This record gives sequence, structure tokens and C-alpha cells, in this order.
Amino acid sequence: MLYCRVYSRVFSGLIEYRGVVAALEQIESGGATLTVRCEGARSEGPQPKDSIAIDGICLTATAVDGEVVTFDVIPETLARSTLGDRTAGEVVNVEYALRAGDRLGGHFVYGHVDAAPRVLLRTPEGQGERLRIETPAHVAPMLALKGFVALDGISLTVAAVEEEWFEVALIPETLARTTLGARLPGTRVNLEVDPIARYAVNALVALRQAQGDKG
Repeated sequence: MLYCRVYSRVFSGLIEYRGVVAALEQIESGGATLTVRCEGARSEGPQPKDSIAIDGICLTATAVDGEVVTFDVIPETLARSTLGDRTAGEVVNVEYALRAGDRLGGHFVYGHVDAAPRVLLRTPEGQGERLRIETPAHVAPMLALKGFVALDGISLTVAAVEEEWFEVALIPETLARTTLGARLPGTRVNLEVDPIARYAVNALVALRQAQGDKG
């Protein structure tokens, strides 16, 4: 009997693997070619054209050789995310796309980065830490206390919200398993808001515009 492994283009935000950047080569068109040695590639079995999230950015594999995976990165991705900052030898978070039937332990993460804000502050809290992130103005309406965000692809709950910043609480497992343990104040992270919040805010904006046109 043959079994078909059906992959989606969504992720859970639960990071099981890490990778090491082998190369990021800029190309004349403005994009880049990214090569990453990805943990878990042999067991997960990604193929060219499969989606893999690197630091929370959904990328399409163009070549797979053992654990070495190559991606084409378009200018829009470089402009909106931290991917252009990565250099050979840096560690990145790796998540393979959810398969049909997989358990969803985090929240739906699409790998569509909304902004790349700076880390403002790290403070110890219990066994873990609090991470304070600046709030880009265009995503502020989509951040809510106890709502979800993804930072560098990691599903997190918003622990505090103020006008110019928000905070997330990091447990020891997250600090040890992901790159957030090394994100010092001044460095940038990839931020993806909860897709439900994005759709809700966009719907309200559209409704208000429609009501304004009628008025």
C-alpha cells in the first residue's frame, strides 16, 4: 500500500529543529539564494517545492541534498524580514510545514512576516525571561493581551501590551531550543501577528471605509 504525505503551507510555531546558514548569496536581480543545513531534513523528507519556515519565514525549497536545503529569496522577503542579516554559520529556527492530520499545538503560523522590530529589553522572570519588543505602528491594532504572535517563527502568547511595545514570556524550553535565547536588545526579530487578528482588523477597516463612503 502506498501512503502519500500531504503537506500544507502552514506551520504550528512549535520549533523542533534548528539549522545553520551555509551561505546567503545576493544576486543582481535584488534577491538572494539561501542555503541552510537543516536538522531533521533526512527524517522529515522534504522535497523541492515543499515549504519550510526559516526563522518564521515561509520559503520554498529549490534543492535538497541530505540535510542541505537551498531556497530562492525574493526582494520583498529580504526587505520585510531579518533574512538579509543572516550570515554563514548563524543558527536559525527550522519548522517543516504541517502535514494533513498533524496535531496543532501552537497556533496557525503562515510564515508571512509583518515586520522585523527590535528587541528592546530582556528581564528574568521565574525560570524564564520576559522579552520586550517594539511595536510597529501598522501592526499595533492587531496585538492584544493574551493573543498570539510568532517571533522568529515561534508561537507565543502576548503577556503585556503598551502603545509602543509588547512583551512575551519565554519558558526555559523556548530559550534553550530556539534562537530567541540569543536575541539581545537592539537585534531584530521576525514578527507575524495572529492571522485571525489580521483578518478581523482588515475587515473592520473595510467596513468603516464602506460606511464612510455611504455617509
